[in-house]
Amino acid sequence: MADIIGPTSHFFYSQRLKLHYVDWGNPDKPLAILVHGGRDHCRSWDFVALDLRDRFHVVAPDLRGHGDSDWSIGGSYSITDHVLDLGQLMNALEPREPVVLLGHSLGAGAVLQRAGVFPEAVRAVIAIEGLGPPGAMIRETPAHERMQHWVIDMLALAQRKPREYPSLETAMARMHEANPHLTPELQHHLTVYGVRRNENGTFSWKYDNYTRATSPFLFNLKDAMEMWSRIRCPVLLVRGDASWAGDWERDGRLDAFRTAETVTIPNAGHWVHHDRLNEFLHVVHRFLNL
Repeated sequence: MADIIGPTSHFFYSQRLKLHYVDWGNPDKPLAILVHGGRDHCRSWDFVALDLRDRFHVVAPDLRGHGDSDWSIGGSYSITDHVLDLGQLMNALEPREPVVLLGHSLGAGAVLQRAGVFPEAVRAVIAIEGLGPPGAMIRETPAHERMQHWVIDMLALAQRKPREYPSLETAMARMHEANPHLTPELQHHLTVYGVRRNENGTFSWKYDNYTRATSPFLFNLKDAMEMWSRIRCPVLLVRGDASWAGDWERDGRLDAFRTAETVTIPNAGHWVHHDRLNEFLHVVHRFLNL
């Protein structure tokens, strides 16, 4: 990466928030927007962007509360907010034709919903681990209990201070702990772009701690499937065989899609595009006929 000219930084606005994105150039090419997952950042797509930028106008946003984007006052980070922000980015870029949307985890959920609500604006969707939590992770507890837990969590987050790491190396060690599949090169890359240096010389992650909050309202699979059913473009659903994601075929989620191809990549966890980049890109090339 050091010898390659990187992307340029830009900003747009959504709900009065100043949100950041990077642009890899070639505006005359078809637009492809790469949307990261929770507690991640736009530069986590760099190695994918480098592969796609000769064929697409590649843009990667920092979600609200992440990277170099504004933090939401009040800590509003629902998937609906991200779907709106994605639409505002698309409006700012003014694409001449339907776009390719590629997302991971939370970002994949957002691109799938955007494609279902506004199907005419999307040419193709690639979603990595984006069909929501598996059934085992959705606890059927009474609504008042979920609300109580959410209030307690929000009060706790108000007291929580960003963790400070004495060096980049210690932050990299935490990155490795979160995903042991990462190569040393990728650990360093993700850490350098994922932290900011504090005045006292320590380093802290850029994302807002309020992004950790879990909504008191359960993941609404019925609503999600209704939106997925409206997608008209080709859809590629990617998962890692070592991930915590559930069996989409067994739990019926695939039934919502008119046409969706599913690919499970061996020896990959939740961050498939980090864990097995070449295998992931091979699947993407075939799907997009590159």
